Amino acid sequence: MIRETELGLFGYMEEKAGNDAVISAYRGRLQKVGGFKYVPEPIPMRNSKGATIYYLFFASQNQTGNKIAESVFKKYRNHVAH
Repeated sequence: MIRETELGLFGYMEEKAGNDAVISAYRGRLQKVGGFKYVPEPIPMRNSKGATIYYLFFASQNQTGNKIAESVFKKYRNHVAH
């Protein structure tokens, strides 16, 4: 996992990477290692209180499938379950 270092009370300490860094790294691996041509930004899946519980990714070689996925992702990107 990607780590950042920060000066703390006892010197430099390693901290876990934030969600954005992990998401970016995972997308990159889907593209580079998995060989997927289309990997749009994932959408956060949220619980009824609005907290993100996981991220939904889409990966494909098909441009039409990507357009459909991006359309759906755009519609639900900031949706909070009720």
